[in-house]
Amino acid sequence: MNSTRAMDSLNSAFSKNFITFAFGFIINCINGAFVYTYFRSEAFQRDPRYVLYIHLVINDMIMLTVSVALQIITYTVPLTFAPCCIMLLILVTTNKNSPLNLAGMAVERYIAVCRPLHHVQMCTVQRAYALIALIWGISFIPALTDIIILLTTQPLSVFSRTVICYPSYIYNTVHHKAQSLVVQVLLFSFVFLTLIFTYLKVLFAARAVSGSDQASARNARNTILLHGVQLLICMLSFLAPLINIVLLTTWPHDRTKILFSVFLFTNVLPRLLSPLIYGVRDKKFSSHIRLHFFCNKKEKKLNAVGPRRRTGTTVNGLQKLHL
Repeated sequence: MNSTRAMDSLNSAFSKNFITFAFGFIINCINGAFVYTYFRSEAFQRDPRYVLYIHLVINDMIMLTVSVALQIITYTVPLTFAPCCIMLLILVTTNKNSPLNLAGMAVERYIAVCRPLHHVQMCTVQRAYALIALIWGISFIPALTDIIILLTTQPLSVFSRTVICYPSYIYNTVHHKAQSLVVQVLLFSFVFLTLIFTYLKVLFAARAVSGSDQASARNARNTILLHGVQLLICMLSFLAPLINIVLLTTWPHDRTKILFSVFLFTNVLPRLLSPLIYGVRDKKFSSHIRLHFFCNKKEKKLNAVGPRRRTGTTVNGLQKLHL
C-alpha cells in the first residue's frame, strides 16, 4: 500500500494518514483502558487466563502502532534499510504472536474444564509468563530469518539506501517467499488444530457434566469458538496480498483506494476486535471497566459539585427549608 505514495495527491495522502492515525489512536486508547484495568487489579494479575489475554492486547497495540507509524513515515520521511528492517522485525514478530497466544489461551481453557484438578498446578502465572517468552522466541525466529536472508542475498551497500518500508517490497526474494509460505502454513495449521482439539474436548466435557459444571464448560467452549473467530481475523493480514491481487484485477483504476482500504480492514480495524470479543464478554473484566471509568467519573462529578447546602426562609414564624 505504501508503494503507491507517488500516485496520491497531497490531499489524498493527508486524508489517508489522518484516517489511519485517528483509527489507530482510538483503538489504542480503548485497548489501553483494558491494560489500565488489568494493572489496577491484583486479582487479574494472579490469573494466568488474564495474563495471556492482556499480553494479546498489548501485542496488538504494539503491532498497530508500528503499522500506523510505518505508513505515516513512508509518506513523510525518507527511511533507509536499517531502521526499516528494525521496524519490520517488530511488526512481523508481533503479527505471529497473536495466533500463538490464542492457542495458549485455548489450551488454558481446556485444562480448566477437562483437567480441573490439575489446573492450579499446571496453569500458574509463572508458566504463563514463560509461555509468553516462548511465543516471542518462536515468532522472532522467522522475523530474524528474513533479515539474515537479506544480508546473504544483498550487498551491504543496500542498507544505506532509501526504501519504501513495506514487507513485500523489502523481502522480495524467492527465499523470502518460500520461507513465508512454510511458516504461515505451519503456524496456522498448528493453531487451527489446537483450537479444534480443545474445542472438541470441551464440547464432550460439557455433555458429560451437569449443573454449574455444564455452564462453565459451555462458557469455555464458546470462548474457544471465539478464539477461532479471532484466528480468522488474524489471517486477514496474511491474506491481504491475495485480496489486493483479486481486487486490483477487477478494478485496476482504483489502485490506491483499494490498497488503502485493504490495509485499513486487515491491519488496523482488527486490532479493536480482541478486547471487544473477549474483554467485554468477560463479566469480571467488564465490571471492573465500569468500576474504574464510569463510577470514578460519577464520583469526581459529585465531589466537584460538593454537598448541597440547606437554605431557608421564615414563613409565619416557622423555618421553611429548601433542600
